[in-house]
Amino acid sequence: MRALHGSRAGLVRCGLLAAALLFAASAPLGAAPRVPASDDAIVETLPAIAGWSLEARRLRQALARHPRDEATALAAAQAYLELARTQGDARYAGYAMGALQAWDAAAAAQTPPAVLVMRATVAQFLHDFDAAEATLKSALAVQPGNAQAWITLATILRVRGRYAESDAACRALGRAGPALYGLACLAENAGLRGDHASARDTLRSLLGDPVLQGAQQARTRQWLLTSLAEIEELAGRPAAAEAFYRQALQAERSGYLLIAYSDFLLRQKRPAEVPSLLAREPRSDAVLLRLAIAARRTDSAIIARKDSEELQARFDAAALRPGNTEAHAREGALFALDVEGDTRRALELARANVRLQREPIDLLLLARAAAAADDDEARSELRALMQRTGLRDARIDAVL
Repeated sequence: MRALHGSRAGLVRCGLLAAALLFAASAPLGAAPRVPASDDAIVETLPAIAGWSLEARRLRQALARHPRDEATALAAAQAYLELARTQGDARYAGYAMGALQAWDAAAAAQTPPAVLVMRATVAQFLHDFDAAEATLKSALAVQPGNAQAWITLATILRVRGRYAESDAACRALGRAGPALYGLACLAENAGLRGDHASARDTLRSLLGDPVLQGAQQARTRQWLLTSLAEIEELAGRPAAAEAFYRQALQAERSGYLLIAYSDFLLRQKRPAEVPSLLAREPRSDAVLLRLAIAARRTDSAIIARKDSEELQARFDAAALRPGNTEAHAREGALFALDVEGDTRRALELARANVRLQREPIDLLLLARAAAAADDDEARSELRALMQRTGLRDARIDAVL
């Protein structure tokens, strides 16, 4: 479920979105950690982005002048978070948190609810779901009618496989904000439980609303169409799923949508279509991973090796930071399974990943890794997890 301002919960949607898959910038393979000789030493220069330097300078100056101005801090945090999403670089999410630091020492009851919600959104992007959930509940204790808090909480609960609690948040969202969001939120949960017809009918009805037909509502239409595509995949209807993916692309392209459609193409054994689809996207971990998988499956050895080495360097750099492995286990498992062919490592990481997040893509990855490793214990674990969460996914059934 996307946020009310239109962006998804990160690139891996953490449901539709996203984001996910983010690691520190590249470092040479096997490189040792560098310790700066002084505070003035330049450790690394962030990539240049057209038009961003001026905006970054403006944000820093505004924050320096008014560090406790809520509107200024939120604008800066939002800008940094959007940059983290589009560039696939988690360091910008750290800058987003930094923009809110004026309230770090304040109790939740003395912190503006919008600041708490933004802090939770950044934590969600970084896969710190426990902190995000706790912060959102603090915000809602102060401001029960905060629709953005409810939609973000509903997403986090869904990502963690807690559908009944997510339903409750969806209903609260329907009372606090536009009815469309509450209805779509419940429809997504229904689709995950296997009630595909009901979910499909609700989302198609919402799409037919004349209010959504204007150019300004393209992003909302794209989100609903992408949700429909994913529900059709759960139902085992790939042709219908592709039709909705293509309609979503016509409405508006987004990083999450392009990755979701790339994954669909890879599942449909059409890897040759992936490079052109992602050609204009920033080389985030998510993009590089799909390009490397597609190259492996089309025997593009040179391209696969180049992208694989860059990804491995990013993974190595990320591993230097304590507690980072589980947060990015999804990407590590995909890399091990579909690029390196290391089934045991893939299964280990896929298991670690579902301890943190339980979207369909995560359980499908565990199913594929268990099948590749021919591990009956892992298959049993997966069946029990599906029973516990209530997820129904035809793709997983086909693998098991």
